[in-house]
Amino acid sequence: MNLWKKTAFAGMAAAATLGMAACGSNGATSDSENNADGVTTLLMYQVGDKPENFDQLMEIANKRIEEKTNARIDLQYIGWGDWDQKMSTIISSGENYDISFASNYVANAQKGAYADLTELAPKYAKEAYDQLDESYIKGNTIDGKLYAFPVNGNIYAQQVLTFNKQYLDKYDLDISGIESYADAEDVLKKFKEEEPNIAPFAIGQTFNVSGNYDYVIGKDYPFAVKLDGDTTKIINQYEDDEQMENLKLMHKWYNEGLIPTDAATNTTGYPLEGNTWFMREETQGPMDYGDTILSNAAGHELVSRPITKQLKSTGQAQMANFVVANVSKNKEKAVEVLGLLNSDPELLNGLVWGVEGEAWEKIEGQDNKIRLLDGYLPNTRMAAWNTGNNMILYTQESITDDMIKERDENIANAEASPILGFNFKTDNVKTEITNIANVMNRYKASLATGTIDPEENVPKLNEELKTAGWEKVRDEMQKQFDEYRASQE
Repeated sequence: MNLWKKTAFAGMAAAATLGMAACGSNGATSDSENNADGVTTLLMYQVGDKPENFDQLMEIANKRIEEKTNARIDLQYIGWGDWDQKMSTIISSGENYDISFASNYVANAQKGAYADLTELAPKYAKEAYDQLDESYIKGNTIDGKLYAFPVNGNIYAQQVLTFNKQYLDKYDLDISGIESYADAEDVLKKFKEEEPNIAPFAIGQTFNVSGNYDYVIGKDYPFAVKLDGDTTKIINQYEDDEQMENLKLMHKWYNEGLIPTDAATNTTGYPLEGNTWFMREETQGPMDYGDTILSNAAGHELVSRPITKQLKSTGQAQMANFVVANVSKNKEKAVEVLGLLNSDPELLNGLVWGVEGEAWEKIEGQDNKIRLLDGYLPNTRMAAWNTGNNMILYTQESITDDMIKERDENIANAEASPILGFNFKTDNVKTEITNIANVMNRYKASLATGTIDPEENVPKLNEELKTAGWEKVRDEMQKQFDEYRASQE
């Protein structure tokens, strides 16, 4: 982290929270205000659905914020379905606001929509900033400057195969040796024999086959770096033997009934809490404490086996960013409030766990441990992943000191991607990327779910990608990546 503090001069402080919703037409303050009482009101946008007890949560939060910073936040939520369009309108119109969950972070930062926080973050949010893993700073640095406060949460990610433990126990199935897709075949077949009407490998249209890669612009596009190969070269993973072997395996499983017949078109998925599935693929990070969070969400015990490395990537670093608007008249105060949201346990835990005394209570004699109460109900709190610094969240009794120690060791030891911090500028190849996206939309789901034969269709895919301009994009991407690597030496 020290290296990046020197090269970036300082970086995004911590991961702020909550942000808002509707555009200025929802009763949101169109301008941040310095009220008659001398307290600054900051307009803040957040993505998602507003908690049912929002007013109560914010009354408590703003009392704390005002006490500590002489400011309050006017927090407005925008639903996921409207988020991109509304934030694009707000940004392009120059409408005044102060803080927001980042929308198209790299592109909007490059356009000048977000304030440069390189010096502001360590000055006005020092305590929260100092807790960040260096990968957050590196992954959010654009042309040598920082424009975001990343939420300090799952800085690394790992793909896992997750099993419904009740079925493992019922049929005495052993998963201890599973380290890859292929390793899971025997238990999938045994399960299908016992439960022919339950999905062995529950996947749908959005499923992506995982491999030993990191992806420059996401898994949906054919641009990757092979983590155990030449990490200086951008490749098409669909031309790599590992990807082909996995796709062939999916096709085999599909033909054997181990994958649902409607997988390529299924958009509804298989709920975690249901008993309609045996194995699924999930993403886990350090703040999941193994299968703890996943099992809590399911309401019953789940057990997972990792199939990829613990990888710190640009995607993880940018998973939940908060930004200060370049049009804000209160940039320093906005950063100060973000810093408080990410360093003050009383404030953050009251938002993420809900109202103290109603949803949870502290356990006497145990530092930072809590017990959930009957008032801990759905939609009465804010999500941890996009609210604030997970490192200062209280934990339930089930999270042991050993689990916290393992979390911290995993964060320290996780591998950094060779493309961490590389942000591809698409200006010169926008048409080609659109063409490539159209090609991938025709093939990806069917290939990933095993619905079509990869040996027959991957060559067709690669030929169409070439026609769509894959080589032009790759060459531009490789040029920028070479320049990026040279700048890091």
